[in-house]
Amino acid sequence: MCGRYVHPDAAAIEREWHVGRDGGNPFARRFNVAPASTVPVLRIDPRGGGLRVTSARWGLIPHWWKDAKPPQFTINARAEDAASKPMWRHAYRNARCLIPAAGWYEWRAMERVDRATGEVKVSKQPYYIHRADDRPFCFAGLMSLWQPAGASEATASCAILTRAAAGALSGIHDRMPVVLPAQAFGAWTDPALTDAARVASILIDDAQSDFAFHPVSTRVNSARAEGPVLIEPIAA
Repeated sequence: MCGRYVHPDAAAIEREWHVGRDGGNPFARRFNVAPASTVPVLRIDPRGGGLRVTSARWGLIPHWWKDAKPPQFTINARAEDAASKPMWRHAYRNARCLIPAAGWYEWRAMERVDRATGEVKVSKQPYYIHRADDRPFCFAGLMSLWQPAGASEATASCAILTRAAAGALSGIHDRMPVVLPAQAFGAWTDPALTDAARVASILIDDAQSDFAFHPVSTRVNSARAEGPVLIEPIAA
């Protein structure tokens, strides 16, 4: 899964992918994005057809949701079954997006010996996962517009698609986000693509798995922690 990540600032997003931006939100860089945060996403501009940066709540709320309280546990969607699950299937076919990131965190279960008692305890060591060249990239995302009763405007929300971890990353966690290369952006965000089998083929054929990683401080465990110190490597 992906429960915390780092996203670039607006200038870095616009510079990397040559896209415009909706509204005046500048999107400062964040080093510890937590669920329910407002995050930048790339989606097709219905007026011009090109990709633009807009904002969405991380934690998808499907368009048909009736409860005033958003659903829980919708930050990640399993790529293997998103096409068939009611929570995801409409967005999977009709509302895909890209979620810019600089890296993400994953926690590896490790055994440690208590020096005082000799007892073996299991703890979780956070790792920061990123491209070796530290350039930003995009998660494959799903998006939804939800308008609760009485609201004057719809709320945009999103989820990150995940898959089985590949390569060295499988030694940290059994899942990882689906990361798409720039050459797949056009197909992934194409509103004319509604065939679930073709969508699935993009996730299978184009997903990237070559990433660097290093252990980081457990300070990232707190959703209130922020700043570049969170991604600095520590001795494992």
